[in-house]
Amino acid sequence: MNVLKHMEAIFLAAAVLVGVTSAAHAASSAKHARYDAQVTIEGQQMAVVKVTAKRLTAVEKAAI
Repeated sequence: MNVLKHMEAIFLAAAVLVGVTSAAHAASSAKHARYDAQVTIEGQQMAVVKVTAKRLTAVEKAAI
């Protein structure tokens, strides 16, 4: 009989728990969606940038 007196508190605690786990799952799903968007698909070419330049000397760095 004591459980029936506290049914409202039990319901609120369960609702809070469901809300927190739902928000955590949504954040996790969004993180995975962002990661999947960055993954390259096999067969596509990746852009490659090749930089060829001489390194600056200490004197040139100081002049900048």
